[in-house]
Amino acid sequence: MPKGRAYVAWVVVCLVWGTTYLAIRIAIESLPPLLMAGIRWIIAGSIILLFFTIKGKAALDARGLLPSAARGVLLIGFGNGAVVWAEQTVPSGLTSVFVAIAPFWMVGIDTLLGDGHHLAGRQWAGLFIGFAGIVMLVSPELGSDLAGSSFLRGFIATQLACAGWAVGSIYARRSARQASGGAESTAPAWEMLSGGLALTGVGLLSGEQIGSSVTMRSVAATGYLIVFGSIVAFSAYRYALRHLPVATISLYVYVNTVIAVLLGTLVLGEPFSWRMGIGAGIVLAGIALVKQRGG
Repeated sequence: MPKGRAYVAWVVVCLVWGTTYLAIRIAIESLPPLLMAGIRWIIAGSIILLFFTIKGKAALDARGLLPSAARGVLLIGFGNGAVVWAEQTVPSGLTSVFVAIAPFWMVGIDTLLGDGHHLAGRQWAGLFIGFAGIVMLVSPELGSDLAGSSFLRGFIATQLACAGWAVGSIYARRSARQASGGAESTAPAWEMLSGGLALTGVGLLSGEQIGSSVTMRSVAATGYLIVFGSIVAFSAYRYALRHLPVATISLYVYVNTVIAVLLGTLVLGEPFSWRMGIGAGIVLAGIALVKQRGG
């Protein structure tokens, strides 16, 4: 039953985080990126902690504080903050293909750290096939700014995000095995708070300010990110980490990009071409190969 619920949580992550690229782009139209991201996670973490406080389960002992802070900085400070920063200059579709490299980071680091989950050639082939599908999906955008400095900055930022997210995810997975049920249930909230505080601090130090021209459109997008992107999807992601192999979990980024393309078609009126259809099919084929791992 826990594994069944973990797959449901994984599907939630696939669906919800596929919409957040668009929401982030809208949110930073009139809000500074790092402060927006920091406020988002602080509010989300506070809401979850309030819920568990009412239930009498929000305590965190001193031994758990530093690990939670470290995971929050890795997962949220680096993992989310660098993506938000990149979306200032890089189109959301192009950002998504950069982030689609994350499974290679996650599986590679997981294997190097000797977690006992070694991939067969079939699974590695699935990862490469899935990434090929992602490239096909966003290939029209890949030629837009390959020589520009924004491409390089965006690529570096997203790879920093991928590395931080991969290390934080594997660290969180291992920590969950040693934590009690109560401590693990509140861990995501403490991670949100620590990551949000880190982002807010960096934003303030870099001179970011919230001006008077904030639009309701950006506020609404931030609200969506708080409720669905953070409270719902991040909590689901942390639950899935406890019960599913890293290789399986990491595939959510492929699904995210497919959804981002579909949203562009349905919401923004972007054309749906044969390339997109074939690319989506290739992504699903790659997922099927990795899923045959049996875990």
